[in-house]
Amino acid sequence: MEARRRFHIATEAELREGRVADVYFERARSAIQARDADKVVVAEVRAKSLPNKWEWAVLAGVEEVARLLEGVGVRVWSLPEGALFYAGEPVLLIEGPYTVFGHLETEILGMLCQASGVATKAARCRVAAGKRTVLSFGARRMHPAVAPMIERACYIGGCDGVSTLLAAEVVGIPPSGTMPHALVLLLGDTVEAAWAFDQVAGPEVPRIVLIDTFLDEKFEAIRVAEALRERLYGIRFDTPASRRGDLRQLMEEVRWELDLRGFQHVKLFASGGLDEYSILDLNPVCDGYGVGTSLANAPTINLALDLVEVGGQWIAKRGKESGGKFVAACPACGARKVVYWKHEPGVCECGQPRRFLNTLLIDGGRLAVDLPDARQIRQSVLAQLDRVSL
Repeated sequence: MEARRRFHIATEAELREGRVADVYFERARSAIQARDADKVVVAEVRAKSLPNKWEWAVLAGVEEVARLLEGVGVRVWSLPEGALFYAGEPVLLIEGPYTVFGHLETEILGMLCQASGVATKAARCRVAAGKRTVLSFGARRMHPAVAPMIERACYIGGCDGVSTLLAAEVVGIPPSGTMPHALVLLLGDTVEAAWAFDQVAGPEVPRIVLIDTFLDEKFEAIRVAEALRERLYGIRFDTPASRRGDLRQLMEEVRWELDLRGFQHVKLFASGGLDEYSILDLNPVCDGYGVGTSLANAPTINLALDLVEVGGQWIAKRGKESGGKFVAACPACGARKVVYWKHEPGVCECGQPRRFLNTLLIDGGRLAVDLPDARQIRQSVLAQLDRVSL
C-alpha cells in the first residue's frame, strides 16, 4: 500500500505523467488504442466568454504548459505569455496524435485558466492604481504549494512586488512587505515595534509601519512619524472592517495631520479587502496598495480545449467552429480578427497588412523559442495596459 502523502500536492513527475488528469481521458486513450483509431488532430484553447463582463484578459501559464509538453510529439502555437486576449480568440493550438497529449488536457487547462485569471485581476488593479504601488499580499489565501505560481501571475499582470520568499526567487526580484500585527502585539506598542523594525531591516527596505493595532490611526500615525521622522517611508492602514467606517475619509484626515506637521514625505498605504474598484475610490489619498484575497481568489478564466480537426478533416462538436484558428492583428490600428490558421492573415480594413499573434512554441516536442523571464513579460503587459481601460 502506498504511503500516505504528507502534503496533498502533485510532483513535477506526476504532472508530466498525466497523473492529474480526469479519468475519462485515460479511459478514452485506452479505447482509442484498443481500436487502433488514433489520428493526428488539431485542438484549440479559447474562452467563449470572460468572467464578470471583463472586456479583456491576460494570458498566463504558457511557460508551464511549454514545460509540460516538452518531449511530447506535438506542435504547439500560442499567444505570447502576457498577451491580452478577448473572448472567442484561440490562445493555444496543438497539433499531433491525440493519444500523446489528450490525457494532459486537465493539466493544460488548469495551468492556463487559474494563472490567467490571477494575472488579469492583477492587471485590472494595475490599471485602476495608475502609477501607484500595487503589491501582491494574497499568499495566505491560497495553498502554499501554488503560491509561487499565483504570485508570479500577479507580478506579470502588473503588481510591483510579491510578498513570499520563494515567489520572489522564482520571479527574480526582492520580496516586498511591511510588518505584521504580531510584532506590534508582542512589543506592546506601535512605536516600539517601529523602532525594532527599523533596527533590523536593511537600508534597502522602506520603513512602512502598521498603525491600526491598538489605537486611533490618526494619533498612531503622528506618534510614529514624530519618532522615526525622515526615516519613516510610509504608514499602512489595515483597519478591520468593524472599525473601518469610511476608509478614504480616515486616510484624508491622517494626510492632513501629517502634512500639517511637516511629514509630507510619509506615504499612505492601504490593505485589507481591496480590489480594482476600492482602489479607484482610494486613489485621491492613497500612495499604494497591498492586495490579497481578490488576487489569490481571482475568477478563473473559463478556457476550454476542443478538437477542431481530426485526421485532416474539419470537425468539431456542436457549438464550436471547426478548423484551427489564429488571431490576426493589425500593427497599425490594433484591429483583430480570428482567421483559419492555414490562410494568410489578410489585410485590415484600414489598409495595412495583419500579422498572426500566435507563434510556434513547441515543434516536435522541442521548445521553438526562448521563453522570456517574468520581468520581460511584465513589461510587455504594462505596455499593452496603456491601451485599455476597466
